[in-house]
Amino acid sequence: MGQHPKGDFDLSRAVWQRAEGDTTESAVEVAFVDDLIGMRNSAEPDGPVLVFTQAEWDAFVAGAQDGEFDLD
Repeated sequence: MGQHPKGDFDLSRAVWQRAEGDTTESAVEVAFVDDLIGMRNSAEPDGPVLVFTQAEWDAFVAGAQDGEFDLD
């Protein structure tokens, strides 16, 4: 199988972090490894990891800050 177009997200080097003060069981966690950003659900640490390039991450964060994902 070939390399993923985004590259390889090295889980062994991931240092997972969540929003400061978030102590919920099912929090969103992110890890920055080289030029890739991983996102996972803390309740499923061995579950799937979404992988973003820096450009994708920047667009996601900008959209969240602009309320693009609000459910109102």
